[in-house]
Amino acid sequence: MAEATWRTASFDRARLLQWMQTYGVYAGVAVLLAVNTAVTPHFVSAENFRTQAVQVAPVVIVALGMALAIGTEGIDLSVGAVMALAASVTALYLGYGLVPALLIVALFAAAVGLANGALVALVGVQPIVATLALMVGGRGLALVLLPQLKDVHNEALAELGSGDVLGVPHLILVAAALALLVAFVVRRTTFGRQLLAIGDNRAASQLAGLPVRRVLIVVYVACALLAAVAGVLATARLQASDPTSLGNLMELSAITAVVVGGTPLSGGRVNIGGTVAGAVLIQLLTATLIKHDLPPSWTQIAQAVVIVLAVYAARGRGKR
Repeated sequence: MAEATWRTASFDRARLLQWMQTYGVYAGVAVLLAVNTAVTPHFVSAENFRTQAVQVAPVVIVALGMALAIGTEGIDLSVGAVMALAASVTALYLGYGLVPALLIVALFAAAVGLANGALVALVGVQPIVATLALMVGGRGLALVLLPQLKDVHNEALAELGSGDVLGVPHLILVAAALALLVAFVVRRTTFGRQLLAIGDNRAASQLAGLPVRRVLIVVYVACALLAAVAGVLATARLQASDPTSLGNLMELSAITAVVVGGTPLSGGRVNIGGTVAGAVLIQLLTATLIKHDLPPSWTQIAQAVVIVLAVYAARGRGKR
């Protein structure tokens, strides 16, 4: 009798953990929405929802690239530095026009991603070490190019940051389009299947003849390009380039969104819908604490609790 009871309890616990892994982030978003609707003044308004969506858009974009890197059992700590670098390059070359400036930003970002990918895939450096080096070096380069805050005045860039289509801000549209694109790549393309296979077992993938090195390099280049997009959008929204603070701790926000969203750090899986929901959860949590006049330190504590809960729920999930 006691043994049967223990087995039932273990089974129920396993089912609860599985449910948390799959739906916990969505439940968290729903709970925060319900709580804020009940206790936060003026929370339910189109303007507030628009503000929250605009603020979370850059985090979503960076988290999409981070999800790809984590899906290969890697990580990219340089995304915040790439955002700052994109802001510096945008401000420096905007005088040549928006399109040339964006192309140069893409070249800088691709170079950082290529360096990350080469260190990981060709040299064999651990991803956390390789991207840490670019995190420090990239931020330094951004500050060399633009040592201080600089206002940027460009009509096209301003429209990108504050304009909308049928009332939907451009930032939200870009983030949504990129989320759909990344989800399609992961789920419906050969590259996506190769990425997941490499994250599941890199040695076996190499023995099976998969282009492991090429896939890893492309993943880190894509991650850097997505971070650069977020940096340009943040600059467009602020109408200023501040490489000193832009992107600070963005890598931690992105990792939190990915882990909370159900993508295991052990690789082999990528949950794009969960990643977007994870970013929204962190944004709502931060906004809730701010609206109730709690200091920023409480936001960091709350995020730490969310991360611990997500890691606990992920125990035993492992690889596919």
